[in-house]
Amino acid sequence: MNSTTILIILAVGVGLYLISLYNFFQTALTRIKASIQEIGNQLKRQADLIPNLEASVKGYLKHEKDILTMLADARKSVNAAAKSGDIGKQSQAASMMGDLLPRLSVIVESNPQLQGNTTVTNLMEELRDTSDKVMYARRTLIDLSADYNVKVVTFPSNLVANMYGFAAQPGFEVEEKDTKTPKISL
Repeated sequence: MNSTTILIILAVGVGLYLISLYNFFQTALTRIKASIQEIGNQLKRQADLIPNLEASVKGYLKHEKDILTMLADARKSVNAAAKSGDIGKQSQAASMMGDLLPRLSVIVESNPQLQGNTTVTNLMEELRDTSDKVMYARRTLIDLSADYNVKVVTFPSNLVANMYGFAAQPGFEVEEKDTKTPKISL
């Protein structure tokens, strides 16, 4: 092999290396932008989902509370009437129970188990899942930015970065509104 062939092979090798570095920078920037969009998607999901879940759980717990309140009131009336020995009060209590039982039967048939704790548990699982998704999206951005920034500042890839104007990326910047934990009040 003569020196011209070696120089051509070396030039082609360097050219391919430069092209691969350029492609790395372009690909990394595209993935960083996509990762930023994913964080936005997950934060939007969190903003949309949590208030809806909270309202659903509140509604369910109110439904359950109403059933238990009706039962407790009826039981108190029956006990008070039984202790008083007054036939009028006993008749009223029996009438109250008579009115309550058909409503209660319909509710129990449509929902044989009152499961407020299950509903709250599901809410907590959704909150944890949403938080994990946001954390994962942030972690992805941090990792992508770190890999990109290492290439921007290390030799010889920094020569290509400077030549084509690739600058270090800030990674994930936390805004004040993103650090506030959503509040749930049941």
